[in-house]
Amino acid sequence: MRLPATADRVPRHTAPEVNERIRLRTVESISRVRAGGPEAISRRLDALDHEWDIERAIEANAATIAIAGLALGALVDRRFLLLPAAVCVFLLQHALQGWCPPVPVLRRLGFRTEREILEERLALKAGLAR
Repeated sequence: MRLPATADRVPRHTAPEVNERIRLRTVESISRVRAGGPEAISRRLDALDHEWDIERAIEANAATIAIAGLALGALVDRRFLLLPAAVCVFLLQHALQGWCPPVPVLRRLGFRTEREILEERLALKAGLAR
């Protein structure tokens, strides 16, 4: 079994209509920002520096659930320790395949991959170079 390329694994496990909606939103953003001129492009590039990609969102989500599970396991009931164990399994699955339970939700919320953010960045920088 061959694992998917890192850059392709999340879009590969995202519904095509969601990928298309994200792509169209990016194209519209590029057009709108370019029309605003160099200052608008600079502001958008700064915003892109701070945009959370889907990997960061998954990591933060997993850490939050794991910490909550550990706290609940220590303070309420040991069965809550299954929560951090499940999170570890899902993180491994995500690392290998690019899918875990939060991925469809986060993608529908508009979280992009690092590559998708980079594509917008490069298109905007090309607009500055003109």
